[in-house]
Amino acid sequence: MYLVACCPCQSRITAETGAGRALPTWGRLPRSTRDLLIATFHSLPLLCPTKAMCSGKLQTGLLVAGYFVYLLVGAAVFQALERTAEKQEKIAAARMKEAFLQNFTHLTVTEMEQFMKNLTEAIQNGVYPVGNESQIEDSNWDFSNSFFFAGTVVSTIGYGTLRPKTAGGQIFCVFFALFGIPLNIVFLHRVGKMLSLLCKKLGKFLYEKGMRKKKIKFLTLLFFLAMGILVFLCLPSLFFQITEGWSYSEGIYFAFITLSTIGFGDYVVGKQPDRNYFSYYRTLVAIWILFGLAWIALLFNLLTMVLEDTEKIIVKDLHQIGKVSKDNEASQQRRCWPAQFIPEEELLPPRAGGHAQKMVSLTAGSEHTENEKNVFPYSKTIAITYEN
Repeated sequence: MYLVACCPCQSRITAETGAGRALPTWGRLPRSTRDLLIATFHSLPLLCPTKAMCSGKLQTGLLVAGYFVYLLVGAAVFQALERTAEKQEKIAAARMKEAFLQNFTHLTVTEMEQFMKNLTEAIQNGVYPVGNESQIEDSNWDFSNSFFFAGTVVSTIGYGTLRPKTAGGQIFCVFFALFGIPLNIVFLHRVGKMLSLLCKKLGKFLYEKGMRKKKIKFLTLLFFLAMGILVFLCLPSLFFQITEGWSYSEGIYFAFITLSTIGFGDYVVGKQPDRNYFSYYRTLVAIWILFGLAWIALLFNLLTMVLEDTEKIIVKDLHQIGKVSKDNEASQQRRCWPAQFIPEEELLPPRAGGHAQKMVSLTAGSEHTENEKNVFPYSKTIAITYEN
């Protein structure tokens, strides 16, 4: 036996009861039980979206936490593997500089060329033998710089100015990028969905204010572009101008080259030895890069859609133009043909459906009447005379 209850939203819930035992129907249930069931049914449509929303927020929170934990662990490992080797390289560069200052008046051409080669190699490895020996303690592989390097690895920017030089660091970098790049793609996708959700909420708000859909689409797109350019290009460029001593155009150039993952390496933050940077400066820049990548990825997708739509419109217009020109060319050729070479059906006037057929039938009827008049021209006079 089963008890079937219908809720106000036309859902049916079946409750299995004990065998051979009849339960009261819906109308015979106590009032308190009916009220409880109705309240439960009314709450179901509200509970499901709330639960899904909570689940989505939980997934987003876990993804963001896992992503940054992955970067932090990678930064710690890179720091442990590379910092000692870098310190030894700095000591070697300082000794080379000291030897050059003591013997530069007696150096041969070969020794001078070898010194220039060693100096160039040290600079390429991120070691700048400028200043006193206290700068040896300033490491390119402190935690802030290591976190910045980990962010450039998973985002595939790859400036090239800071790279692992030990065998252990290079092998770890391979596996770190192997799992970090897919994780970064998932993270950017989720951040992009959040940005799209903000634009959707703005569009819904404008729609409730009574705006048209085309105007809403234009305003949300304008808001997305303006806020993205302001937050990820204009303001960071001003910050780099103050911190790095670059011009504003150089800051704009660096911001776009970085966020587009081109990463030439000609401009890199935190690499000038004559400037004092605050702690975790490059960590802050790495966080800006990670969120800026999501915005510029959406921007590139938007531009791709615009170009594809434009291409479809151009192809459609060209197809129509080609079809019209082909028809005109064919009609022009027919005009030049002699009459005996033109098919009979093309010489007849085109039929335009039921109205043309009706006109043809009326014409045939009128011709038939004229023929009758010609055969019996005095039929009407004869009839009148007969009647008289």
